[in-house]
Amino acid sequence: MNHTYRTLLATLALLALAACGTNAPKSEDHAETPHGTQAAIPAPVKEEPVKGLPGMPPVLDPKDVYAADRPNKLSPVVKDFPSRVYVPNSESDTVSVIDPKTYEVIETIPVGRQPQHVVPSWDLKTLWVNNNRGHTLTPIDPKTGKAGREVEVHDPYNLYFTPNGKYAVVMASLDRELVFRDPHTMKRIKTEPVTCYGVNHADFSLDGRYFIVSCEFSGELLKVDTEKMKVVGRQKLPFDGAMPQDVKVSPDGKRFYIADMMADGMWVLDGDKFGTPTLLPTGKGCHGLYVGRDSREMYVSNRGEGTVSVFDFTKNALTKKWQLPDGGSPDMGGVSADGRVLWLSGRYDSEVYALDTRTGAELARIPVGEGPHGLAVYPQPGRYSLGHTGIFR
Repeated sequence: MNHTYRTLLATLALLALAACGTNAPKSEDHAETPHGTQAAIPAPVKEEPVKGLPGMPPVLDPKDVYAADRPNKLSPVVKDFPSRVYVPNSESDTVSVIDPKTYEVIETIPVGRQPQHVVPSWDLKTLWVNNNRGHTLTPIDPKTGKAGREVEVHDPYNLYFTPNGKYAVVMASLDRELVFRDPHTMKRIKTEPVTCYGVNHADFSLDGRYFIVSCEFSGELLKVDTEKMKVVGRQKLPFDGAMPQDVKVSPDGKRFYIADMMADGMWVLDGDKFGTPTLLPTGKGCHGLYVGRDSREMYVSNRGEGTVSVFDFTKNALTKKWQLPDGGSPDMGGVSADGRVLWLSGRYDSEVYALDTRTGAELARIPVGEGPHGLAVYPQPGRYSLGHTGIFR
């Protein structure tokens, strides 16, 4: 074998070894990953903060508007307030005060004509009694339980507060107005006339920039721009004789639920689109809506049949129905600070019901004045109040 031939064979062997075990030549752009390492994991997409209404406290959790309402998570403002249940008796012109530990009425406070709801103020420091036909608000100091001097406010059927605490919003039902007022003095700042009848209940969007209002006597819904203090949408509910009541937003802020006592169920509405809602039947006289402390369930009072339906947000379905053992007329109320008790007024039975939120068992049935309506359980968890019987964020 001559020298030239041996050189050729050696060259061919080296080329074969270089190509062994590869499908393509390596380059700096296709370097082999060393053993014991993994490919880089893409960085998680950072969730953009919710751009809330100017001046509004930041949203704690974009997926849960009720994140501040966990069991016993009381604000420093209210942590030393005694736990009480305040019951406005609309036909007795009084407020019954119940000690939730003993289930007994410990005081009866005289107030103005036809009190409808007891409403926590935005700053959590005052409870306002809405004396609808007396055209006044009675302030109660929740620290002492004492009532103060009445403030003149015309037709205060219900009361809300904008999420930034800038305005109180009076639902002037018979006046057919939304009246924006100073949240402390209640001085009138702007009046927004409405064309529907019986404005009564509301709740705010996740970002606080709008709120949905129910019109009880004309079966309509309104959409209101919070900052502009202006009605920007109106629709008639697709049910003959509709009578919408309480309003609550879903934890993720994507839907609004509107109780309807004549349609016997809840309307489910996309608030952003404000399109035609769909009806979810719950029971006769569907009236009040109350979210549990874990943001998982909502309790629905069916006044016309003496029951409470339980709606599961995660399952998007009704999962339970509790029957009051001796019947009754469950109306408005709230959940205890620890989340274990649902309190509801018995509108036509001069009584209040306390129900176990785990089983639906009736814990107590307490006699009060005539026509008990929008009772407030106080204090409750949350950083600030949006009004009604206690909508906290």
